[in-house]
Amino acid sequence: MSQNTGDTANDATSPVPSVDSKPEDAPAEFADEVAEDTAPEAIADGDTVSEPAKELPDPAAALAEVMALVAELTGEVESLKDEALRARAEVDNIRKRSQAEVASIRRYAVEGFARELLGVRDSLDLARGVDLSAGDGDVAEKVVEGLDITLKQLDSLMEKFSIQAVEPEVGEKLDPELHQAVSTVESDEVEPNCIHQLIQKGYRLHDRLLRPAMVIVAKPPAAA
Repeated sequence: MSQNTGDTANDATSPVPSVDSKPEDAPAEFADEVAEDTAPEAIADGDTVSEPAKELPDPAAALAEVMALVAELTGEVESLKDEALRARAEVDNIRKRSQAEVASIRRYAVEGFARELLGVRDSLDLARGVDLSAGDGDVAEKVVEGLDITLKQLDSLMEKFSIQAVEPEVGEKLDPELHQAVSTVESDEVEPNCIHQLIQKGYRLHDRLLRPAMVIVAKPPAAA
């Protein structure tokens, strides 16, 4: 009984470590525990080692590079615009030429027909010029009447297809574009280089000559 009381008294009087005591004053095992607990906190709360700052590019050099790129792209855009305009102009020219060719084909599509028709017209002119006065008057009159009707029909057809006669008058100035001189004759009545006589009519389709008029041209009389 007395022994237990003594043990209790010894425990009560044994020294207790102070809370404010430093780690080096504590026992070794206690110091190790303190080191383990405080080391991570010191790393976590301490200042981190800063990396060396990266060197920034020169703003003036960067701006110059951007401006050079913009100028290059602007030049390319202008070049493409110029090419596009030239291509559009070429397409317009091709379209206009095609339209003109189509219009010309339509306008002169009957050129071959017109040329073949001229021979018929010439034959009728010759028949109309035959003197039938020596024969039967009634027959001659009917022939002439029939020829006149045929000529009127043919003239109407030629007019429909814009076939126009080239029929120069006597005394008219010779036009090499429309007239073909087959011979010359001395004349006091007609001025030189003017038409003295029409041999055969010419014809044209619109403004295109199908056949020139065959004419005899006057020339000055020879000196006596």
